[in-house]
Amino acid sequence: MTNCKLFITLRCVAARPALVLAPILTAGCAGDPGPDLDPISPEVLADEHAEWRANRHRSLTNPVAGVVSWAGLWALAEGPNRFGSDPSLAIVLPPEDAPPFAGTLHLENGEVRLVPEAESGLTVDGGLAVTEGLPLRNDRQENTTILSLGSLGLRIHSERGTDRLWLRVWDTDAPRLAAFELPDYFPVTNDWRLPARFDPYPEPRIVPLADVRGGTVENESPGELVFEVGDREHRLVAFARATSRSYFVSLWDSTAVSDTYQGGRYMRVPLANDDGWTVIDFNRAYNPPCVFTPFSVCSLPPRENRLQVAVTAGEKRPAEPAY
Repeated sequence: MTNCKLFITLRCVAARPALVLAPILTAGCAGDPGPDLDPISPEVLADEHAEWRANRHRSLTNPVAGVVSWAGLWALAEGPNRFGSDPSLAIVLPPEDAPPFAGTLHLENGEVRLVPEAESGLTVDGGLAVTEGLPLRNDRQENTTILSLGSLGLRIHSERGTDRLWLRVWDTDAPRLAAFELPDYFPVTNDWRLPARFDPYPEPRIVPLADVRGGTVENESPGELVFEVGDREHRLVAFARATSRSYFVSLWDSTAVSDTYQGGRYMRVPLANDDGWTVIDFNRAYNPPCVFTPFSVCSLPPRENRLQVAVTAGEKRPAEPAY
């Protein structure tokens, strides 16, 4: 144990200027720290991060798809689900956009069919009036059906690994869109840009994840990302499918006690290169949608992704609750 500690110290201090020592020192330690990363100049790092934040703000406040515009989420029960502005209905929409009774969503064996009320004002495909029964494709299917009612958008929402279906509603005129501001971030630094080795599983595994709606969703994981902080190896279960262009990672660390969202944060990590390495940029850890809206089905990090290190990088929780 004493020798291994000595090797770790030597590797961290001497390996970079004296590469000839690397094979000896690496053999004496638990893990491979990976290729050295060329630091990005503080000015470039700040500019790139500012651009990333601007894109994130635009995404969150997109009046059609951004989470800040979300105005409702209702679990659909098997059978008829009546909706409109009448408070007695199962799904109650704002009266300024919806008639007292707009129609019924019939859920049967995982399929949803809309039966509109006459002159409901419902449209589809950007303006075509819905005058008769219409099957609705959910947002995990191609050609998702998008309905409109006044300034409201409506679609059927689904989550992987669950048979639950919801009606998701957003408001393109939501006052929150113009007023929204991103929370603060930790200082951006090269110290939290870390090389990570991708360790694939023999076969991809399905990982069940608890969600904020009291249920469970499933994500597929092809393997784990292995990295070092403070001469200690850490692992994160990474999620991706065959068609994914990046890994999705959800994690929890001790900053959640005071600075970051209590339920954990999300990240996107580039796919590993041919040598099996990638870069985790913790500066771009971000809040899940449930930080900004109650109308979300956010999954929580798996137990394996509770890090034993404080990640003082990335997006903090809002100073005041967003809802």
